[in-house]
Amino acid sequence: MASTNSLKTAMLYSSFKYTVYALLAFNIVLFFQEELLATEQTFSQGINLVDIIQGFAATIDTAAWVLLLLLFELETSVLADDTLRKTNVKVTFISLRVFSYGFIGYAFYGYFNKMLLTYNISPFIVDDLCAMVGQGYASIVSLDEYPSLDTDSCTVLADQTLFKLNGQQILGSTSDWVDIQWLAWLDVINSATWMAVVVILEVDVWLQLRGRLQGGLVTMSKIIKMGLYSVLFFAAAYWGLLGDFLDFWDSFMWLVAFVFVEMNLFQWQAETSEVIAEGDAY
Repeated sequence: MASTNSLKTAMLYSSFKYTVYALLAFNIVLFFQEELLATEQTFSQGINLVDIIQGFAATIDTAAWVLLLLLFELETSVLADDTLRKTNVKVTFISLRVFSYGFIGYAFYGYFNKMLLTYNISPFIVDDLCAMVGQGYASIVSLDEYPSLDTDSCTVLADQTLFKLNGQQILGSTSDWVDIQWLAWLDVINSATWMAVVVILEVDVWLQLRGRLQGGLVTMSKIIKMGLYSVLFFAAAYWGLLGDFLDFWDSFMWLVAFVFVEMNLFQWQAETSEVIAEGDAY
């Protein structure tokens, strides 16, 4: 009976874990849809190949992270240590990692450029803002939401100091621009923090495969990652309060996903310790 309950628990756990992974993969589609609409305003003259990373940073970033997440899942939970040590497996994993980290770094560059873009603004002075409705101008809702200027939004903005994105027709008040500048900075900080997390995880996996992830190294890794995860939790909370729901949802789901990776790593360490203990007993 106990083994049956354990099997059911394991199946539920696996189902929940892979559902989270599937939802993160679906977020690629959601980010693409959101950023496609945003680029119609931020790149109204058309987007070229060089600007794709700036316009679709979240889409590219999420796709690369999903691939990297699957690699961590295979290493820490699915594949045996002997399999991971095979030359062809190591070469394949290294190649996929280089591909993933290349695009993650490229996405960070895109986030940084998008942050700089939000500062590329100048004062916009007009006598009758509502007379400009229907002339291609857009207002600011969030970092990736720029609906066309209408009678409601022009009434809200009419008595405020306005700024316009240089070269484009996006208008916003001082507070609007400050809000999206903070959100753009948050993207940069969040991206950099996640890169730091995976660097620590890569070191953990490397040490674990060599039987060296023990004692003080485990404690040091936990302390560093606790600090990094705290920053990521703050970012998710900030998006939940002031940002875009998709950004909040995606950030929260990634935290859940990496909880699973950490649990996989903990289980992997426990199993390795048991094997070492059994070997010492003989």
